[in-house]
Amino acid sequence: MTNATRASAATFRWAGLLYLLVFVFGIVSEVFLRSPAIVSGDPEATAANILASNGAFYLSVAADLVMVLSDVALALLLFVIFRPVSKTLAMVAAGFRLTQSAVLAVNLLNLFAGAALVMHPAGLAGFSTEQSNALALFFIELHGAGYDLGLFFFAIACLVLGRLIVRSDLAPSVLGYVVAASGLVYFAGSTAAFFAQDFAEAVSYFYVIPMVAEAWFALWLLARGLRGGVAQPLAA
Repeated sequence: MTNATRASAATFRWAGLLYLLVFVFGIVSEVFLRSPAIVSGDPEATAANILASNGAFYLSVAADLVMVLSDVALALLLFVIFRPVSKTLAMVAAGFRLTQSAVLAVNLLNLFAGAALVMHPAGLAGFSTEQSNALALFFIELHGAGYDLGLFFFAIACLVLGRLIVRSDLAPSVLGYVVAASGLVYFAGSTAAFFAQDFAEAVSYFYVIPMVAEAWFALWLLARGLRGGVAQPLAA
């Protein structure tokens, strides 16, 4: 095995590990640490939950930060992996993925603002505790909108990445199609969240597709790293 091949295998393995970090930390943060504290439409209950478990809430923010940092590194490694297939498409996929990471990173400020308003309501002069709690819930729910905004960019990244996978000889074509389909689901979900909220619940059932696609892709990257291999260029 040459040094170049070993480097490539290591790139695959690191990409797989980073993708697993993104996948696991994202789910743990949203589903297990943060969501139990948020009661939609009820600022007082939300504030009480955050006060009772502020450690878990801040831990969710830290987990999101790890997710974003991992995704930045992952975007660069995926560019290296798929650059031999098509440098242009690999750059487009990386660009949209990095843009999503930037949106999600800035979006974390909404969670910090919401938590600060709950933890230190007296710091907002002229506002009652009830008003501070209402504003806190506004920022926390705004974080959800910011996440949906970031998924617009991630959706495009998935569509382009799916094409790269299909056109390479690295993975089964079906993996590329599933990754591309996850991009369609993300785009539909964010579109519904912003412009057609009556359909948001119906679209949510299709999020099983991205769950399968991202877990499969992460495990495939790890497995490919163990075997080694380099992406092949597009056929003429």
